[in-house]
Amino acid sequence: MPLKPNHILKFLENESDAKYKSELLELLKSTIDKLCFEECQIDRIACTLQPKCLRRFLLKLRIKNELTIDDLPKFCYSVNKGVVERHFRNKTTVYTPFDSYLYLIDFLDVFFHGDYRRLSKFISLKVWKEARSILDDRINNRKEDFKYLLTDNYLIFKFGDRIHVIFIDKKYVLINANRENIPDLELLNGICKLYAGIYFPEVKLKLIPYKHVEFSVIVPYDVLSTISKEPLNNTSKADTYFWNTFWEDLNALTQYSNEIHLQMDVNENLEILLYINTETKNYDEEGNRIPLRFRDLRLILNFITRIYQDYYILWL
Repeated sequence: MPLKPNHILKFLENESDAKYKSELLELLKSTIDKLCFEECQIDRIACTLQPKCLRRFLLKLRIKNELTIDDLPKFCYSVNKGVVERHFRNKTTVYTPFDSYLYLIDFLDVFFHGDYRRLSKFISLKVWKEARSILDDRINNRKEDFKYLLTDNYLIFKFGDRIHVIFIDKKYVLINANRENIPDLELLNGICKLYAGIYFPEVKLKLIPYKHVEFSVIVPYDVLSTISKEPLNNTSKADTYFWNTFWEDLNALTQYSNEIHLQMDVNENLEILLYINTETKNYDEEGNRIPLRFRDLRLILNFITRIYQDYYILWL
């Protein structure tokens, strides 16, 4: 049987001799460096159109470990920045740059070009009054279409349906967050607050430290009372949804939510309680819970948006 990747992982986990582990890792590092600096970017056309690592994930490896620009294959990084910029400007790209990483200064250069040096200074020094002033001016006076939210450790941006996250202390940025894991409750709560402010401001949202984020979504009695008593009498939008789709939506969300509760309040409104943390109810091959990803969270937020906009605000 040929050597497989899981054999290497098991060796690193179980080998007791640190020298063997170190030599294997050094061999892997040397191979990666040779691939990046000698084999790939030396052919600029191939590096631009067909990089030797899928979606340039080896750049992510270096940036997330806080290596500097001098430790990156510079041409490959410049192409990565160019792909992000073309996608931001709705131009054709070889691939969609989901889960790409840029240094803070380069993210700001792409998305806030005229103010990028000042923004980089203010964000790096955490001078938030001035940073907010620039961002708010672009929204209010230049009519730029984005929203943002600041937490202790993250600055979160929403451009259309795309989420970008500045890791403030690490000075790098996750672009078009999709399949990446949500690292902690602070970021999870921040994204939820950003979406809530835009799409469902009256939905109750609460952070329970070290546990979960809690949503409380209401379906008013006025809506519930109009739903047919039998599933065959689906004559309205509410009938069709609550008899045919609502339970499928809840069932789909059970794998991403820590808990889901349905209860009637004193006014006979239906209250939907969703408890979300950074782990899903799915498990990997070793029995560990799979982390919640940005796209998993989007399914939850889309469900809340639908309930709020179709079956709450129209009935108040």
